[in-house]
Amino acid sequence: MVSFFKGGDFVEINNSLPIIDYSDNETGCCPKFHPENWDEKIFNFDELKFIKASTKSFMYMPINMSSVMTKTMADIHNAKAETTEQYLILSKDVSKWKCDHYFLVASDVPSYENLALNGNYYAKVYDGAFKELPKWMTEFEGLLKKKGYNSNDMMAFYTTCPKCASHYGHNYIVLFSK
Repeated sequence: MVSFFKGGDFVEINNSLPIIDYSDNETGCCPKFHPENWDEKIFNFDELKFIKASTKSFMYMPINMSSVMTKTMADIHNAKAETTEQYLILSKDVSKWKCDHYFLVASDVPSYENLALNGNYYAKVYDGAFKELPKWMTEFEGLLKKKGYNSNDMMAFYTTCPKCASHYGHNYIVLFSK
């Protein structure tokens, strides 16, 4: 962790993502998400590896999300590129018709674009229905400006699948901006 003062505020930059406790799992699918480990924190992604996959959208609504996620996760598993204590899939709408997804991996995965998302990313956790995302993005941009940050490369981390979000009673979405 790196700490410094910016504009009179104490700022900490985390060099690693929060640990995901896969045993804290009531559903057999998605582990319980702990927003306090992510909310209003800065994470440095310089040491993280990602692969990119894309889904089709219709007016920003995903069409083939389930099949792309299932295939990509299977390919990560087959390449033995799974991370053991961290989990992150960042989603970025490229247009009304396409969304790119960046999967955190431990090593390269054949037949995928392997890339880095270097830099520091500010995170803010929201809880609620997916339809609230445009409102949250506007709020997030305002928060970033207030803190003196730019809203570059905004991406979303959907922390649980819809079924697990219903079970846990929370639909946490983390917005990130570089």
